[in-house]
Amino acid sequence: MSTHDQVEALRTQIEQLTHRVATLEDAQAIRRVQFAYGYFMDKGLYQEVVDLFAEDGEVRFMGGVFRGKHRGVRRLYIERFRTTFTHGRNAPTYGFMLEHLQLQDIIDVAPDRRSARGRFRCFMQAGSHVSKRDRVAALPQQWWEAGVYENTYSREDALWKIKVLNYCLTWQAEYEQGWAHSKPYAGPFFTKTYPEDPGGPDEINAQRPAFWPDTAVVPFHFPHPVTGRPIS
Repeated sequence: MSTHDQVEALRTQIEQLTHRVATLEDAQAIRRVQFAYGYFMDKGLYQEVVDLFAEDGEVRFMGGVFRGKHRGVRRLYIERFRTTFTHGRNAPTYGFMLEHLQLQDIIDVAPDRRSARGRFRCFMQAGSHVSKRDRVAALPQQWWEAGVYENTYSREDALWKIKVLNYCLTWQAEYEQGWAHSKPYAGPFFTKTYPEDPGGPDEINAQRPAFWPDTAVVPFHFPHPVTGRPIS
């Protein structure tokens, strides 16, 4: 191999390694964003949650689609969640717990490093202390909850942000009964859009997921890591 060919081979190798390192850094940045989401949700820091989204970001939650960082996303987290859970304060509230553990992350960054997909599991411990006098009557005193995120991320102004947060609730159970004795989830799904519902979504997704004890699979964004075949 000539000196010129050796230099070109080294240049190609450096470019490939540089891209691989950058992709690993992208995945770590996305992981940090999603883990921060869980911490912010834990403590009622809803403005900080909204700030994690891209300008054209959206949330798919409980049969509703909330579009736009400063419109639908803000409507859900600020005008609905913050009003309901922390009485309008951007801070934790006495006697209310909503721990969002973010687990089992699988992240795939697109070759052009402008977008990515991520699958996370959420495991939640939630409820109100007996001394809390103004607890939300529609919520159980204390409960378990779990679901899967199949999210999309985008790089905006050199920063990774949430493009689509898609939370697929799979089960919920009151603490005293546990999941073995829980009934299929029958909680509220959005039925009206904004502005008819002031805190409602921009669109209704009529497809209602199956809940425990049904064990339906939330579709995987990635193929089987060994066979390369789609997971159906």
